[in-house]
Amino acid sequence: MNIRVMEAKDYDGVKCLWMTIKGFGIRSLDDSREGVERFLKRNPTTSVVAEEDGKIVGAILCGHDGRRGCLYHVCVEKDYRMQGIGKSMVVFCMEALKKEQINKVSLIAFTQNDIGNAFWKQIGWTKREDLNYYDFTLNEKNITAFNQ
Repeated sequence: MNIRVMEAKDYDGVKCLWMTIKGFGIRSLDDSREGVERFLKRNPTTSVVAEEDGKIVGAILCGHDGRRGCLYHVCVEKDYRMQGIGKSMVVFCMEALKKEQINKVSLIAFTQNDIGNAFWKQIGWTKREDLNYYDFTLNEKNITAFNQ
């Protein structure tokens, strides 16, 4: 298994992985090739893929604003789960953020994502109960589609 920095050329493999994840939310603009390339250009060393025999089987978009890091679209292909790939990718991202002097990282998980929420709890992340998360869409064309 090869865990490495995500590059723009990985987009097709990452999107293919995203499409296999049940309940995964994909935004029409942010998760387009152009949107992901823009994200990676702004965060060139912090996103990660897991690759097996040339196939992308795990991915995390990871970035920061200079103060706080955030993980997006954390996923591992179903047949590769429970092998430590997710945890290895998270550690990779956390180490990359630390190199950029980022001291705190967060993520958002859908409340109905039982597998993901169990993963975060198992690896020691804290579920926040003391705040509300707010969202505002600046571009109405940026529609979220969920994989069935």
